Amino acid sequence: MTENLWNYQPTAGHLAGTDLTGYKVEATDGSIGKVDKHSDEVGDAYLVVDTGVWIFGKEVLLPARTVVKIDPEERKIFVDRAKEQIKNAPEFHRDDHLGDAGYREALGTYYGTGAPFGGRPA
Repeated sequence: MTENLWNYQPTAGHLAGTDLTGYKVEATDGSIGKVDKHSDEVGDAYLVVDTGVWIFGKEVLLPARTVVKIDPEERKIFVDRAKEQIKNAPEFHRDDHLGDAGYREALGTYYGTGAPFGGRPA
């Protein structure tokens, strides 16, 4: 199941209502960009990350479950995926995919149980 993928891990330090816009996002092997938009709605939480020049200015959508730690003092968010995993995720287009259930399902499959690169259970 992928529905838990859209909720923050209880140990991540997420506080509902906190504005994460502008926070730097760190993969397991380095920085991937900054949060451009986020949702902390229960069952539909995510980060939209502007990758800047890292992958040619593309945005990526990360399910909240990928967040392992939020450091409000440093304004950093740490995720449990490597840069290559994030780069190879299903392509994200904000206008087409933000409210698209089919895209969310594809992303859930990619990041969830049995996902490429040893994805972790949701």
